[in-house]
Amino acid sequence: MENQTKKPNKTAKIVFWVSTGLLALFILPGIFFMNSPEAVEGTRHLGIPTWLAMEIGIGHFIGGLILILPFFGKRIKEWAYVGCGIKYLSAFIGHLAVDGAVGMSFFPLVVFAVLLTSYISYHKMIRQ
Repeated sequence: MENQTKKPNKTAKIVFWVSTGLLALFILPGIFFMNSPEAVEGTRHLGIPTWLAMEIGIGHFIGGLILILPFFGKRIKEWAYVGCGIKYLSAFIGHLAVDGAVGMSFFPLVVFAVLLTSYISYHKMIRQ
């Protein structure tokens, strides 16, 4: 029987890098705008303390780096996905609680869907 090394599915690779690239474009620049008047007002509006907004922003940036840099292992990437997922679901719940069901309340779910796409394609890519 021939021993074949399986190559990652090309489609899974493309879906992973496109979805993860979109996440990176959304996540990574955010650290440079954490103290912007809009960000400060947004966190104040939701009742989030400044120290917590800074902690979440820095953690989110680190998680974004972990997702796009290939030398991080599977386990640490899993935790980055979990952390980002909790952030987006918490943002959705917070916006619903404060603002109600307005259009922008659902934006975190859109980003969560991209995160989920990245996660699923990551596992398809590494499984093969």
